[in-house]
Amino acid sequence: MVTLSSEPFLAADVGGTHARIGLLSFRPNQAAPVVLAYRVYKCAEYTSLDAIVRSFCHEHAVRPQRLALACAGFLHEGKVVNNNLQWPVVPAALEKQLGLSDVEVLNDFEALAYGTAYLDVGDVRPLHRPLQNEKMITGPVVIVGPGTGLGVAVRLPGAKPNVLATEAGHIQLAARVGREQQVLAELTQADTHVPYDYVLSGPGLLRLYGALCRLERQPTVFHDPAAITAAACAGTNACAVETLQLFCGWLGSFLGDLAMLYGATGGIYLAGGFLSQMIEFVEKSTFVSRFLDKGVMRPFQQTVPVYVVDHAQLAVIGAASWLMNGHAQDKAA
Repeated sequence: MVTLSSEPFLAADVGGTHARIGLLSFRPNQAAPVVLAYRVYKCAEYTSLDAIVRSFCHEHAVRPQRLALACAGFLHEGKVVNNNLQWPVVPAALEKQLGLSDVEVLNDFEALAYGTAYLDVGDVRPLHRPLQNEKMITGPVVIVGPGTGLGVAVRLPGAKPNVLATEAGHIQLAARVGREQQVLAELTQADTHVPYDYVLSGPGLLRLYGALCRLERQPTVFHDPAAITAAACAGTNACAVETLQLFCGWLGSFLGDLAMLYGATGGIYLAGGFLSQMIEFVEKSTFVSRFLDKGVMRPFQQTVPVYVVDHAQLAVIGAASWLMNGHAQDKAA
């Protein structure tokens, strides 16, 4: 049930690199929030989040009163906690600085999970097509995003869907006996916790690549994830190729674990980012075989679809949906 008027409002998706801002409204007889204006900003080019919002409002000559802010990290004692943000994000200060009546904050992967309810066929690309089972279409949906870190959220089905924010990216990395354990030993000291986000992220690709170069006594010629990915996809550097192969295998295993953990019969969605640049490589890798390789649970895994999402506005739309459908009030209650 929509609890707010159709007056346009702001929704934002703010991470360590980019801030995506939209002006949206919610209109009767339309299931999804309507995007009236949208722009992407580089966070490093601005001194604060309010400077970005001011720029957006000035450019579009609008003065909305509400902001749904999807932000990497979590809200603690009135401040968003995340070491990857360019500047402090304090909702109460934003309200005052921007003259807003209300700023509501949710985790960026919560917003992405809410946004999956509005995806069209053209917004996704299947990585694993499931065996058909009509009874298992509306189950939990898991959204995963390897980026600066590794975000995970779960959308639970119902008349009013709810989203479970998780810290699943910090689950202990499971390395198989053989090459994976060799690489793991090179990545860290003995008897230490190594989470999945230590390898399944942009910085993680760099760590993997560096470890493999050391093991193979090869020079490290690439210094950013995009260069490693490009070289791997082109097949021009052996260490880069093995880096991406390891990445895909661990990603498949991790998603397989999440599918079992959350009973993700509604599907698993991989948020785009650099993944959209390597889909063909993923398709040819061990990703799917590792996703399915869960012993007696393999028949269940075969019913779970896996998609890559290429929809830059998804978190903005999800944040707007969260605000307009009363989830912000529920969270505050």
